Amino acid sequence: MFTIDIHTHIIPENLPDFKKKFGYGGFVNLDHHPPAGRAGKPCCARMMVDDKFFREIEDNCWSAEKRMKECDHHHVDVQVLSTIPVMFCYWAKPKDGLEVSQFLNNHIAGIIQKYPKRFIGLGTIPLQSPELAIKELERCKKIGLTGVQIGSHVNDWNLDAPELFPVFQACAEMNMSVFVHPWEMMGQEKMQKYWLPWLVGMPAETSLAICSMIFGGVLERLPKLRVAFAHGGGSFPATIGRIEHGFDSRPDLVAIDNKKNPKEYLGKFWLDSLTHDTAMLEYIINLVGAHRVALGSDYPFPLGENEPGKLIREMDLGSDIKEKLLHASALEWLGLSKNNFV
Repeated sequence: MFTIDIHTHIIPENLPDFKKKFGYGGFVNLDHHPPAGRAGKPCCARMMVDDKFFREIEDNCWSAEKRMKECDHHHVDVQVLSTIPVMFCYWAKPKDGLEVSQFLNNHIAGIIQKYPKRFIGLGTIPLQSPELAIKELERCKKIGLTGVQIGSHVNDWNLDAPELFPVFQACAEMNMSVFVHPWEMMGQEKMQKYWLPWLVGMPAETSLAICSMIFGGVLERLPKLRVAFAHGGGSFPATIGRIEHGFDSRPDLVAIDNKKNPKEYLGKFWLDSLTHDTAMLEYIINLVGAHRVALGSDYPFPLGENEPGKLIREMDLGSDIKEKLLHASALEWLGLSKNNFV
C-alpha cells in the first residue's frame, strides 16, 4: 500500500560555522568521524552545541540516497522532510535565525527538486521575529516546500501568543501545512536522569501546544489552518477527559479566550501515529478519526519507529483505515494528490 511518512528529520552533511559567523555560541556543528574499523568517507557525526555533545547521527540523517535505500527496505514511498528541532534557533538574534533557516530550507528544497517523487519538504522559520518568519514562509512556498515545522513554543511564547497569530494566519492563507514538534522541554531542571526530557517532557510539550491552540482560539479563528502534532499528540489524547472537565468546572480560568468545549476540536487537527503501542494507536484513531492520523516514524532517531509503518500494517484494521493511516490522511494534511508521486 502506498505509504507516506510525515515525521522524518534531516540535516545538511556540512554546516557553516555559525558561531564564528555570528560572533556568539549556541549553534549546532557537526564533528564527522569514521566508525571504528572503517576507513574512507565518514558515515557518522557527533552533533555538538559548541563543545557540548548533543547526539550521534549516521549518514542516513543527511544522505537522500541512503534514506531512499532504507525507505525501499521499509516500504515507504515518500518521506516528509523537516529539520531536527535543535536547529530551530529561536533564541538567536532574528536576522541570524533567518539565515540559519534559509540555509536549512535551501538544503531541503534541493533534495525535493532532485527527487520530487520521493520527498516532500517542510521549512523552518525564525518565529522569534514573526515578520521575518512570514517572509521566509513566503520564500519556502516559492522554493517548493509544502509547509513548515515549528516548535511547541517559541521562547516565552506559547502557541496562543498574539504575536504568533499572523504567522498562523499566513500559513492558512498560503495553504502551507504546519507540523508542531516539541522542543526545549519544560521542567528540564527536574529531569536530569533517565532521559526524562524525551520520555516525559516531550509528551507534555505537545499537550501544551494543542491546548494553547485550542484555548487561545487559534483553531477557532483559522478553520482552514492544517496543523499536525507529533508523537500521537503526546499526553493530550490520554488527558482530554481531564482537560474537558477543567473547561466545564472552571470556565473562569479555562474558557477565557475561547468558549467552545475542547472536544469540539477533535478531528480538526492531525496527529502522527508514533505511539509505539497498538492500544494507544487504536485509541487515537477512535478519538480523532482515521482520517486525522498519519504515519509518522521520527526517522532516523532511536525514539522513532524502527520499521516505519510496521505497527499499522500488523494491526487488525480494515484496508480502508490502513489506507488513511498510511497515506490518505497525510495527503489531505499536506494539500497534495497521490498523483504527484505515482
